[in-house]
This record gives sequence, C-alpha cells and structure tokens, in this order.
Amino acid sequence: MTFMELAQARYSVRKFADKPVESEKLTAVLEAANIAPTAKNIQPQRIYVLQSEEALKKVDDLTPCRFGAPVVLLFAYDADEEWQNPLESGIHSGVEDASIVATHAMLEAADLGLGTCWVNYFPNSAAEKAFGLPENEKAVLLLPLGYPAPDAAPSPNHEKCKPLEATVKFL
Repeated sequence: MTFMELAQARYSVRKFADKPVESEKLTAVLEAANIAPTAKNIQPQRIYVLQSEEALKKVDDLTPCRFGAPVVLLFAYDADEEWQNPLESGIHSGVEDASIVATHAMLEAADLGLGTCWVNYFPNSAAEKAFGLPENEKAVLLLPLGYPAPDAAPSPNHEKCKPLEATVKFL
C-alpha cells in the first residue's frame, strides 16, 4: 500500500471491537511516535498509555469519545522542554510537536490494521488532574486505539475535501 492509499483508507473510528490490542502492535505504534520529528528534536512529548479499567473509566468520565476502544493514548507535552521561538515571544512548539507525534502513531496504527480517532473533545485541565500529570505537562489530545468493530465505517464527511485551490496558495 502506498502512503496515499494508507492516508485515504484511514478514517476516524467511532466504534471499536471488543478485542485487545496485541502488545507488539502497541509497541510498534509507540515506536513510530518516538521517531516523529519535533522542533530542534527536543522531544517534549509525553504519551500516556491508558488501558487499565481504572484509566479507561476516567477517560469515559471526561468524554463520550472513547467509543469502546481498549486503549487510549493521551498525548501531552512538557512546557518546560518545548522549543521557544527566539524571534517572537509566545510562539512555541509543544502542541505542534505532540500533534506530529500523534499523527505518526495514528498512521502506524492504520498500517497495522488498527483504528484510531483523534479526540479534542475533553477538558484538558481535568484530564491532566485525573491522570496526575505534572504541572508542567499539558494535555493535547486523546487517541482511542483498537480494532474497528465489524460495522464501523467512516463518517459521511470522511471523503469531503475542499479543492486544493481553496487551501493552497502559490506566491
């Protein structure tokens, strides 16, 4: 499968099968995340693997968007480590770095036959507190991970894309 075929086939899974994720597949997803590029390769990302019954209950208390996944990856970044742009105050890389890392994990999961759903619909500070993140770590997203249920399907909006002319400008 080419990268474009993988990117087109991947979709946000909103219904997971009651099947555990094999440890070797979970490790492969985490290794793909670990090699993702970050600003100046500082690697401020933190990935919390939420898979215990207690952790998944906390996720369910924070958001309705676990969709029955047996594993949820919580992506955060260390605000003390993130790159700071020396040319403009207030510009930093933590959210972008965590997002690049999560994208690598998401695409590796798809390549392994696993499904994911990028979730921003949760109270970030409540998640940080629920999972005991240090004060300097900021939650960015949740990524439910598992096997899609047999009747899982892409949302109707999955294949809708604006034309390139609407999002790309050549200068």
